Amino acid sequence: MITGGTGGANTLTGLIFEGKVDLKTFLNQQPGYKVTGSHVFYLNEEVGQIFKKHELYSQFLEPRDIDWRNCISAKLLPDNGIYVIINNTVYIIEVKTQNVGGSVDEKLQTCDFKKKQYQKLFFPLNIEVQYIYILDDWFRNPRYKDVLDYIIPVGCQYYFQYIPLQKLGLPVPPIS
Repeated sequence: MITGGTGGANTLTGLIFEGKVDLKTFLNQQPGYKVTGSHVFYLNEEVGQIFKKHELYSQFLEPRDIDWRNCISAKLLPDNGIYVIINNTVYIIEVKTQNVGGSVDEKLQTCDFKKKQYQKLFFPLNIEVQYIYILDDWFRNPRYKDVLDYIIPVGCQYYFQYIPLQKLGLPVPPIS
């Protein structure tokens, strides 16, 4: 079950989700990073654009003249997303937390479909898509082995409470 990664301790090299911390807040706290509106800068150079939920449409797709209705049949509302300029890739980051069995269990099984929907949405812009889950420790339970084993072969990823900035193609601040 360690295939997708494990929790990390170094906040300079990775994104740690504790509760509902979002990507914008995290990046603004890292040395050299500044998020202005939806634009992400590292050492004063724009490295990406960030969005969540409806911002995907209002701040990213609409300014590029993309009408989602021409690509997919229902809106997708990502927990977090970032377009990384250097590798022309959008990373959709879904945060899943749980403390009792329930519907989130089954949502993990939808990553293949959702990634394909996002690929259709970004196809007109010729932008690649990566779909990543950030999971809390609840999902380390052996009962999730099969679903976690499914996520990787369908081209999605997962990490437990942590994702390395390097995996997002973002610059990693030097450790002082």
